[in-house]
Amino acid sequence: MSDNAHIDAQDIWATPLFSFTLPDHDFLKDDLITHIRHSEKQQGRAIDSLVAETAKHNLSESTFDFLDSEDPTVMELRRLLEEAILEVVTDLNQAFWPESAEAESHIIESWYHVTKNGGYHDMHSHPNCSWCGIYYLDPGNTSETDSIGGKNRFYDPRVNADHFGDPATAYIGGHGVWDITPQSGQVVLFPSYLKHSALPYFGKQDRIVIAFNSITELY
Repeated sequence: MSDNAHIDAQDIWATPLFSFTLPDHDFLKDDLITHIRHSEKQQGRAIDSLVAETAKHNLSESTFDFLDSEDPTVMELRRLLEEAILEVVTDLNQAFWPESAEAESHIIESWYHVTKNGGYHDMHSHPNCSWCGIYYLDPGNTSETDSIGGKNRFYDPRVNADHFGDPATAYIGGHGVWDITPQSGQVVLFPSYLKHSALPYFGKQDRIVIAFNSITELY
């Protein structure tokens, strides 16, 4: 190749994913855990949603309306999460919206998971929404002998990205996955098409998370 050749790089079809620490997490945490523990005692079954029961092991899951509660702490959490979603989707999409458009983001489904020792959730994605999120209310603890215990794993959405591997494909990320270690108060926002799983969690303390799906409307 000529020394004068110019090569343009195009970084296309990237998958956006965002994380942040929820404002007021320390203030909200105890009341939310109390509310979830009370709700868990009222459950008729471990997977109260009745959705994909065989994909979930040793965890409690609520129905998909947790953030619809009129409990003041839950209402405040919903407000904070919807504000964060709106900020993210506006930054990503505003250039493609009509100039005078006003946007609102709404959480349309929400639920908690209380994961016990050995619990996990197989790979899945979330239909009928645009953005999803996980709020780590209490990440619990992980086994000192298992470096990947309890992580959330996200999978490369490019179906054939790992069909061949050599030094030229190292940038893809090794095995086509990205793992995140839950941190107290952390929120992860991701597009609904992104497949993900909760790897087996090993800890004496229950892990408590709140998950949610959202849509955004323009006015």
